[in-house]
Amino acid sequence: MAEESTTSAPVLTVDVPALTELLDGRYADVRRTVRELLPTYASVLEDAETMPRDEFRERVKEVVVEIASTGAVGMGFPEEYGGGGDIGASIAAFGTLAYGDLSVLVKVGVQFGLFGGAILQLGTKRHHDAYLADLIAGRLLGCFAMTETGHGSNVQALGTVASYDPEAGEFVITTTTPEAGKDYIGNAAKHARVAVVFAQLEVAGEEHGVHALVVPLRDEAGATLPGIRIEDDGHKMGLNGVDNGRIWFDGVRVPREALLNRFADVTEDGTYVSEIESAGRRFFTMLGTLVQGRVSVGAAGVSAAKVALTIAVRYALQRRQFETGAGEGADGEKEQLLLDYGLHQRRLLPRLARTYALHFAQEVLAARLHDVFSGITTDEESRRLLESRAAGTKALSTWLATDVIQECREACGGAGYLSVNRFAALKADTDVFTTFEGDNHVLLQLVGKGLLTDFASDFSDLDQLGMVRFVAGLAVDTVLEKTRAHRLLQSIRDALPSGGNDSWSTDAGLRDPEYHLAMYRFREEHRIGGVARRLKRGVDSGMNPGEVFSRVQDHVIAAARAHVERIVLEAFVEQVAAMEDGDLKLALNALCDLHALSGIEADAAWFIEHDRLSTQRSKAITREVGDLCRRLRPVARELVDAFAVPEPLLRAPALVEEGA
Repeated sequence: MAEESTTSAPVLTVDVPALTELLDGRYADVRRTVRELLPTYASVLEDAETMPRDEFRERVKEVVVEIASTGAVGMGFPEEYGGGGDIGASIAAFGTLAYGDLSVLVKVGVQFGLFGGAILQLGTKRHHDAYLADLIAGRLLGCFAMTETGHGSNVQALGTVASYDPEAGEFVITTTTPEAGKDYIGNAAKHARVAVVFAQLEVAGEEHGVHALVVPLRDEAGATLPGIRIEDDGHKMGLNGVDNGRIWFDGVRVPREALLNRFADVTEDGTYVSEIESAGRRFFTMLGTLVQGRVSVGAAGVSAAKVALTIAVRYALQRRQFETGAGEGADGEKEQLLLDYGLHQRRLLPRLARTYALHFAQEVLAARLHDVFSGITTDEESRRLLESRAAGTKALSTWLATDVIQECREACGGAGYLSVNRFAALKADTDVFTTFEGDNHVLLQLVGKGLLTDFASDFSDLDQLGMVRFVAGLAVDTVLEKTRAHRLLQSIRDALPSGGNDSWSTDAGLRDPEYHLAMYRFREEHRIGGVARRLKRGVDSGMNPGEVFSRVQDHVIAAARAHVERIVLEAFVEQVAAMEDGDLKLALNALCDLHALSGIEADAAWFIEHDRLSTQRSKAITREVGDLCRRLRPVARELVDAFAVPEPLLRAPALVEEGA
């Protein structure tokens, strides 16, 4: 069977409003409202470059409070407190807000996502009544005090302690060591009057693990309260409109009711009570309610990539470089547009395809978040799958932002180095996305752990050593559906002309989504199997479980990443399959093919090493990627215009149309 080529394929056309409507999805009105709001604050982008830090922080605060008054950032809170009662709408609004200044975005995230989200999800009616209306309206600013100087990802080992004093009916909060100081806390250095503080709970001399309490930091005039010490974290790589700070507590007393008690409480006489008996399960249940933050950060990463691609593609359609042929420039012939060069297409268009893929994956994730948090889906497995998917998608989406912004900056040459063209701020402000709301590698370890334990009933109680022991106690066949990938590949063989055992590799259609999915699924499950076998082999040989895990950590990350890559591709394939036949479906199908094949091409060595790809087939995929780039080049402008980034936010003088 001859290799397919896109050279004779129909010319692609894209209806930009229709594609924007598709991308906006069920929350089109919400996204449109935020896009219409953002130009009002476009000047903040310039303020970030020209204002002194303290002045810019005040400017960002003013903007956040003004936006709060519109209701655009309170959509996830209950209506009775002034919210919109729709958590899916809040994710859509937050992701769209990321088209603008990212200090504003992050301060919104701290106030409404972290601080407000913790009170909503970990507290009960007494906390909701006391705080939600004021924080939604922006009258009460707060912070989320979890991370410490000595502990970030390992939340279970936090050093801050909250001891219950039954005689006074109060908790006493203490920073036990210098390393236990709260650190990198957004809003803490200047604006937060209240903090949600995560601390080890001690009741009657017994430790009950990490819990959250509401702790006042400042009075209404902004003065720090007794027993509390706060310092500014200082200048950062980016996001200097956000006042990150350090907090120490010296015997600070708060009433018993300050404990956010949705999952555990302390009675007046000093009895600890919880419906969740297991301390480990209780801890993970508490953290699981905060998954919205990871979904939001992932959405923001995708939006930042969209801004960068919009600037870079538009620039490449205006900037010319070198004559199209010998002597043509001297005869008055225009030089060639950057995007007409195959290399430039290769640099931008696969990244554009990946951005679309992660957009659709984010949409699936946000819908599942909405269903779980709204009570539409109530089973425990759905919640655990949500946590895993949120962790993995956040990792890939924020790495996407880092990669796309850098490549787009370089693709714009010297113009991309000018602050006015936004890349300086985009690079600096999104860099932290890969480490806040969870370091990406740690998040992928969480995903890998879930894959290996197959969401066993004791999943929430397993640390990484427990996971090693769990897997070691199983036959590998019970950890994996080992034949699943084989069956998928066999189904492709059965549908192809006869050609031997390797016919699937040489004859399957290059642009067949079933072929793409089979390749991604095979890679995922082969890597999961490899990790399971390595874990079991190490423990069976008598090796310390901690050392076993350390040795296979890179394989855990690779398996988790392959898993998330597969669900991202599935989201894109399913979106295209659900569309009505027509020009828009043809264009998105080509974009989906480009995403899938460029992913296989990037990992061709692995597929060849594992006999899933011949060298001939690998070369054919490389040719097909180039053909798809050429096919998509005429609609590149339409594909980025569909992101609907408001024109005032692009700023870039490099994007001024020729002759204007």
